Amino acid sequence: MWRLKIRDTLPAWRPIVGSVIDARRGVLYPARMPDFHRLPPPSAALHLVAWFWIPEWDIEPGRTSRQHLVAYPALNLVVEKTDSAAARVQLVGASTAASHRDLQGTGWAVGALLRPASVAALVENPAALCDSAVGFDAPELLEGVSRAMAAGGDDRRADAVAVFARWLARRVGEGTPTDALANEMSELLMGDATILRPEDVAARLHTSVRTVQRLAHRYVGLPPAAMIRRRRLQEAAQRLRDEPGVELALVAAELGYADHSHLSNDFRAVLGITPRSYRSDARA
Repeated sequence: MWRLKIRDTLPAWRPIVGSVIDARRGVLYPARMPDFHRLPPPSAALHLVAWFWIPEWDIEPGRTSRQHLVAYPALNLVVEKTDSAAARVQLVGASTAASHRDLQGTGWAVGALLRPASVAALVENPAALCDSAVGFDAPELLEGVSRAMAAGGDDRRADAVAVFARWLARRVGEGTPTDALANEMSELLMGDATILRPEDVAARLHTSVRTVQRLAHRYVGLPPAAMIRRRRLQEAAQRLRDEPGVELALVAAELGYADHSHLSNDFRAVLGITPRSYRSDARA
């Protein structure tokens, strides 16, 4: 059995503190995804999680589904269960390049795209986690989410998210003013198309560029310029996917690139393919 559906309970463009983050952007080939849901966090976890994501897969024996991502510049906390391994919790660092995951057999995952306010309570140095993942010791979270997903029924995903959010709220607490500032910084870098330089973020937050750089390092593990670059690549990929006839020069100009060759260079450096090749692949 092979399912190809994405179900969002989030609006396509989700406003947060004056910025917009499209919850679909990180998936390079949405039509190839397994059964996939995104759910908003409960109110108690709004300052901790951008959204929860839940893939469920059931792949025919002998087949593999490769999922390509250009992930958001953020950390994820993930509870996962497959038919070939015991359930586990992992803390996944921010990525600096496109990545993929090969799905086989049956399984599910319940992941939280973490907002910066969560990060300081979970990991000392997020930069050390870039492009990697580590096991995370959270037996109560593992047991609660696994029980909710194993219960089956239409409410299993919402129940799993509720368990996850309660655990995270207890673990992290209310946060500090610096945590809140880091959340605002991340929202601007990830979701505001008018932000083209770290200086733009500093001006909006009424702080210094150095402060923005320190916040990005401490709460994400990437420099702010890299977060801006990732957002622009995600936006470019989605635009080419949604509007296959659009001119590359127009996309480049609207996203703040000097010209379409700079956009192509970024595509090749991070995704490993040209925009034209991606556009053809996405339509296949």
